[in-house]
Amino acid sequence: MLYLRNAAHMYKLKPVFKERIWGGRHLETLFHFKLPEGKIGECWAASAHPNGMTVFENGPYEGQTLADLWDAHRLELFGPYPFATFPLHVKLLDARAYLSVQVHPNDEQAQRLEQEEFGKEECWYVLDAEPNAEIIVGHTFRAKQEVYTCVQQKEWATRLKTQSVKKGDFIYIPSGTVHALGPGVVLLEIQQTSDRTYRLYDFDRVDDTGNLRELHIKKAVEVMNIPDRRTEELIRTDLDSGLTTELISKPSFTIMRHQVDGTPAILERAETFRLISVVSGEGFVQDEDGTQAIRAGEHYFIPKGKGPHLFTGKVEIVTSKVPVPTSHRVNTVYQVETAQDKHRQVSSRLNTEPR
Repeated sequence: MLYLRNAAHMYKLKPVFKERIWGGRHLETLFHFKLPEGKIGECWAASAHPNGMTVFENGPYEGQTLADLWDAHRLELFGPYPFATFPLHVKLLDARAYLSVQVHPNDEQAQRLEQEEFGKEECWYVLDAEPNAEIIVGHTFRAKQEVYTCVQQKEWATRLKTQSVKKGDFIYIPSGTVHALGPGVVLLEIQQTSDRTYRLYDFDRVDDTGNLRELHIKKAVEVMNIPDRRTEELIRTDLDSGLTTELISKPSFTIMRHQVDGTPAILERAETFRLISVVSGEGFVQDEDGTQAIRAGEHYFIPKGKGPHLFTGKVEIVTSKVPVPTSHRVNTVYQVETAQDKHRQVSSRLNTEPR
């Protein structure tokens, strides 16, 4: 077999790293990233968001962003999507302390409240977890006024639901779900393209300047589920091992896990794009044009219509894609051109925002 670097129609994305008050250095340990200094909490692995766009490292699109290709070659490379914005956002998270207790809007709310196309529905696949690691997911509020009372009287310990987590767990966080990632967890997060978070509670932490971080109580109460849904339905533990496992299929995304160890995994040609996240191990991927090596921490883009791709070695990959919707409702308050304008505005200052 002839092994050629970057021979397959699978193009590598350059990550963007984000310092966070709750972050650490475990992404360096697990994935051998060359991290910038500081508490690095997030690796934006596949992003078309203006706050940190990933760039292609190889192939015919080297140096371009996902947003560039989305604007110029949407039908050819991605599929017949009606969205103005590339719809997926993939991250690696390293939490050494609790993230803020937060909630995200859905599409309609994001368009109405923020003039943004997408809300934020997300899912987590736990890659590493310390003993007794936990997350917050859900609450016991029955009415909006109870939330305001809790804010004033700081009753969070009795109002928030916690859940222990371990490596291999999968958690779905729909819009409107109150949640927080706990310390000692590294995970893969796949979400809609949004950087919008409404903080309910931040453990009274102060930033580097000694100030409390901003809370967004009014908007959080407006978008959160009250009363809450059955949050135990959101968490999958003890997933069956196997070559291919569907983790979730929703209108916002379809996520598959592929565990390759002896038996190859085949990704057939698809009529829409796919994102590939290599979450553990190393191996090879082969298509009609050749073979290239892959390893944990790498993320790739497969254009529409390319494949099949054959994965071999001892490697675990997670694939994500977005079903093409039959309709796409856009609130009249939101102007579709807003997202396209943001992409153009950042083209000359890519990933240079202050941390």
